[in-house]
Amino acid sequence: MSGRNTFYTTTPIYYVNDVPHIGHAYATLACDVMARFKRLDGFDVHFLTGTDEHGQKVEKAAAAAGMSPQAFTDKVSQSFHDLLGVMNYSPDNFIRTTEKRHYASCQALWEKLVASGDIYLGKYAGWYSVRDEAFYAEDETTVGPDGKRRAGPVNNEVEWVEEPSYFFKLSAWGDRLLEFYEKNPRFIAPESRRNEIISFVKGGLQDLSVSRTSFSWGVPVPGDPKHIMYVWLDALTNYITECGYPDESNPLWRFWPADVHVVGKDIIRFHCVYWPAFLMSAGVAPPKRVFASGWWTTEGQKISKSLGNAIDPIAVTNEFGVDPVRYFLLREVPFGNDGDFQRRALIGRLNADLANAYGNLCQRVLSIVAKNCGSVVPPKGALTDEDKALLGRAQGLLATVRAEIDEQAFHRALTAIWEVIADANRYVDAQAPWALAKTDPARRDTVMWVLAETIRRVTLLVQPFMPDSASKILEQLAVPQEARAYTAFDQELVPGTALPKPQGVFPRYVEPTKAAS
Repeated sequence: MSGRNTFYTTTPIYYVNDVPHIGHAYATLACDVMARFKRLDGFDVHFLTGTDEHGQKVEKAAAAAGMSPQAFTDKVSQSFHDLLGVMNYSPDNFIRTTEKRHYASCQALWEKLVASGDIYLGKYAGWYSVRDEAFYAEDETTVGPDGKRRAGPVNNEVEWVEEPSYFFKLSAWGDRLLEFYEKNPRFIAPESRRNEIISFVKGGLQDLSVSRTSFSWGVPVPGDPKHIMYVWLDALTNYITECGYPDESNPLWRFWPADVHVVGKDIIRFHCVYWPAFLMSAGVAPPKRVFASGWWTTEGQKISKSLGNAIDPIAVTNEFGVDPVRYFLLREVPFGNDGDFQRRALIGRLNADLANAYGNLCQRVLSIVAKNCGSVVPPKGALTDEDKALLGRAQGLLATVRAEIDEQAFHRALTAIWEVIADANRYVDAQAPWALAKTDPARRDTVMWVLAETIRRVTLLVQPFMPDSASKILEQLAVPQEARAYTAFDQELVPGTALPKPQGVFPRYVEPTKAAS
């Protein structure tokens, strides 16, 4: 067992009734950046993603496709698995809720809830959204002009359901949940979601139906196989299934409680109300933090099947490259806010931030070193106040970025890094090393060392966001693999180290010209 600090982050497990879109890519990217950063920062990391494969919606989608639920989930789950490689994600495991270990974990949790006195048998009569796999109270529904009743974050259709059901005594948990939120102010983020959940709980909680009998695709209730578990009790349990629950001697149990569950804002209630109540009822610690990411629109339009405007992350990365898309998604919009995916904004970021600012800095510095400094790290002479100021800003970045990552403020982390890149570009112009080559070669060498060292520090921090691009730049600075973790952040470039021929990493994007018709 590791003696290092642990860090466990999870994506929402994705529902297999459809293929992956940019929203799935976005949530997983946030977890990937945290996991990569924490690994580089010396943590013992576990990063989990996967697929949620049960429920009425999946059973219906499988039937519509003329497939068995298991064959259908095998096929769609694979498409989510394939996205991991496309986007260069680094999960430690990909869980599927159809795994035998997950059935055992869910049933063990159920038995704990029964033993705690929080489960009883009754009858459910009320509104249910198959698309959301969620129950809604009468006052949460509205009737549209088409005469259909709808509810939920995206106003999906609901149907009246009456069936025998086991219930979880959620109504008894209101005060305990509010006390938990008060003692753990970081548990729900961003703040707007915290306020939303506290308001919901203060409004009074109803007991929650946690089993279904009207369909069969799910985890059987222990001792009463006519019932299957409500899909959200099943789905949420994946986070502890992965850690070996109920076997707390499993080495992976060291990762529980999770440090950050990243979820979509539409499923915040399940994660911040139901989940901690289930866990506390079962005597298990709740996660430390649940962060709700926003939704993406495209060119100002809501993304929907009917409009056919879903953003395919594979197509976007094929056109623009994986790292530029990763950068754009986390730089463009504060994580937790809604964002609009605009092609011109992506191209603007790619050209201004990556090609012009960062790429150009690397290219011109390394080209001058290759041409005028014998393709080695130049000697470091006496440092001026300007040199020390730039190096100081680069040195201070690690603490800044570390704090922003812990708040899931990815855009602020990137903004801080790019401010130092802008400082370095201004410094090049002010120092004019091309002129110093004639008047003061020793000073030129120091200026080039300061710039190369600034690029090294900046690029170490770019690694979690754009791993391949950062790797290429660090190779051009001859930084060995063992010196790329943050324990080596304050190790300086060694003068005289041979450097390879510089190569551009971020080419400008030029829109392909359309052939004349």
